[in-house]
Amino acid sequence: MRSGLPAALWLALVLSEAAKAQTTGWAQDFPVARVTIYPGDAISESMLDERAYAFPVGSESHYARPRTAVIGKVARRTLLPGQPIPVVALDNPRIVSVGAQLKIIFTEDGLQIVASGIAQQSGGVGDLIRVRNQDSGLFVTGRIQSDGSVRVGEG
Repeated sequence: MRSGLPAALWLALVLSEAAKAQTTGWAQDFPVARVTIYPGDAISESMLDERAYAFPVGSESHYARPRTAVIGKVARRTLLPGQPIPVVALDNPRIVSVGAQLKIIFTEDGLQIVASGIAQQSGGVGDLIRVRNQDSGLFVTGRIQSDGSVRVGEG
């Protein structure tokens, strides 16, 4: 029952209540940019603040949290001040660039083979990239390690 309210006001109240019912019901703190962060910028502690947000149920996982998960990452796109940071807008810093010479490490059943290679793709720690073996000329795919080498195989 509308209780004598104008139709537009009644509809606005109904929609507002429906929106409230679909949120988490309580606000959570999310890191937000303190300043405009541009693509390629490494994110530091001084570039971040925290702000409480209540997102629709299930969508809060699309935003970076906690603050420590954002520090040290690189922005993939422009991040605006005061806005929560989408997970897809962050990337690991690149430690290998195209054309870089690196070690290829193959490990299996206790056997380890090390070869020299040339990176065919850029990437950060944990990324899969293609590498050309300098000795054989073959292309392999491996995961970048924290020391800048690429590990192939199951080792």
